[in-house]
Amino acid sequence: MSRPEHESERDSEKPRGRPRSNLAHQAILEATRDLLTSGGYERLSIEAIAARAGVGKQTIYRRWRSKSAVVAEVVLAGYLPIHAGTPADTGDVLVDLQAWVREQVAWHTYPGAVALVRGLAAAAADSDADAGRLYDQLTGPVREGLMHRLAVGVQQSQLRADADLEAATDAIIGSLLFRVLARSDTSSVNTDSIVEIVIGGIGKRWRNPAGPPAGWAVPPDAP
Repeated sequence: MSRPEHESERDSEKPRGRPRSNLAHQAILEATRDLLTSGGYERLSIEAIAARAGVGKQTIYRRWRSKSAVVAEVVLAGYLPIHAGTPADTGDVLVDLQAWVREQVAWHTYPGAVALVRGLAAAAADSDADAGRLYDQLTGPVREGLMHRLAVGVQQSQLRADADLEAATDAIIGSLLFRVLARSDTSSVNTDSIVEIVIGGIGKRWRNPAGPPAGWAVPPDAP
């Protein structure tokens, strides 16, 4: 016996499981974004995310194993954009890198940015898979862009041809991340000095018109 036509129409209008699941997924990511930027990573919890998203904790745990994994998904899905970019090329590698580092430091002065970086560090430490995804989409492109600008500096005869560009890149990025993870005040960072120290080690000559800091040995120009 077939069902009445009006019952079939009502059944066809009932929401399926997938759209409802997608709405819950979106609500969780939005709740995590809001809580992370307003309260910081340390105060973020699965309980708080669930309450704000209007879902049960098990709904979250079915998708992610920890709060750090949720934070990683928030960033990878584009709910929290990362301010990074690559250095400009004005023809002076020292000036360009100093300007880029100043931009990064300015961004890290916002509480939400600090919370985001710490959350991503925790996510990367918690999962090799998340670490790989975060590197491929975020850290890797920034590192490659910085290395490219240094490589151009070599081509412009401002940096030594035998300079270890990977080490120089990691020194610049690492100095910024260290201050954030160590809870140092990034607003007080002498950004120009960070870059000067690195460029002073790999440059053909000291490019700051004021000269090197007192006591520093200036590397001779390469032929």
